[in-house]
Amino acid sequence: MANIVTIERHILEKQKAFPEATGVFTQILYDMALATKLIARETTRAGLVEILGATENHNSYGEQQQKLDVFADEMIFKINDHTGRFCAMASEEHDDIIEIPTHFDSGKYVLLYDPLDGSSNIDVNVSIGTIFAIHRKVSNSPRGTLEDILQPGRKLAGAGYVIYGASTMMVYSTGQGVHGFTLDPGVGEFLLSHDDIRVPDKALYYSANAGNEKYWTPGVRRYAKWLQGIEGEGRKPLGHRYIGSLVADFHRNLLRGGVFFYPGDLQAPDKPYGKMRLMFEAQAIAFLAEQAGGYASDGIGDILDIQPHSLHQRVPLIVGNRDLVETAEQYIRDYDQEWINAYLPFRNKERELA
Repeated sequence: MANIVTIERHILEKQKAFPEATGVFTQILYDMALATKLIARETTRAGLVEILGATENHNSYGEQQQKLDVFADEMIFKINDHTGRFCAMASEEHDDIIEIPTHFDSGKYVLLYDPLDGSSNIDVNVSIGTIFAIHRKVSNSPRGTLEDILQPGRKLAGAGYVIYGASTMMVYSTGQGVHGFTLDPGVGEFLLSHDDIRVPDKALYYSANAGNEKYWTPGVRRYAKWLQGIEGEGRKPLGHRYIGSLVADFHRNLLRGGVFFYPGDLQAPDKPYGKMRLMFEAQAIAFLAEQAGGYASDGIGDILDIQPHSLHQRVPLIVGNRDLVETAEQYIRDYDQEWINAYLPFRNKERELA
């Protein structure tokens, strides 16, 4: 019989490499696994219970919240609010940071999460996911502050995502490689199924919303033609696959090789920064990509090196095989100076800590 490794056992084994570790981070990851098990239970029977459809509320981006969005958001918070491990949390679904209730202890970490990425696909039974990132507390405040949350991705203590698809899979990293666990519904445990994931050298796919092509900058359009084998001689075209759930698109390219891009554009000149949420999507995905041998960029440079200036900051995102992402950066440098000039002031804004 094959050796069965649960997520708890795997985390504890990795912890042995750090004798000074207290086990707090191990417990954090196991709590996230528990929260996503409960979310997975609801997503797999969503059509059978009163949890499909939209609410009357909207999130910080003006998007109508789905019932499952709200359920996932509340579940992650309730699993983590009382443990004494976090000093604050932040969610894509909330305007401000989420304070830990004063009757609970405050901890040494902050949790950022997108409770249900791709939620517009819920009603049509397409893969969706949860994204999370963990920073260490850096302020001298007795409880968490915005300073603790607005840290560059380079300082992440860990990150991961869960994809709810044909099976439920959790992928995480604490800076020691990327590891994947598949939920066995029979025993209710995440079991190690993909150890030490590395982005394949040979890329198969590119993922982009081609419906936005008319808004892309000249460099991005030329880059897409290069991926298709139209620009540049003798290049074999990549297959085009786009689901519209970042977790699902990134997960496929992580395992099969490829690039995902959602670039900035000048469709609205005062909003050249694209769609992706830096704190709730891009940082975690960039961290995982780097740990797997890939790379994530906003078209200017490494996502992990961006100093966040606001909680709901948006950025362009190009992520996948390093050579493919670096080629995108080159096309943008060569052809998109107008966009670069418009975007840089947003990228380099001062932090808003008040």
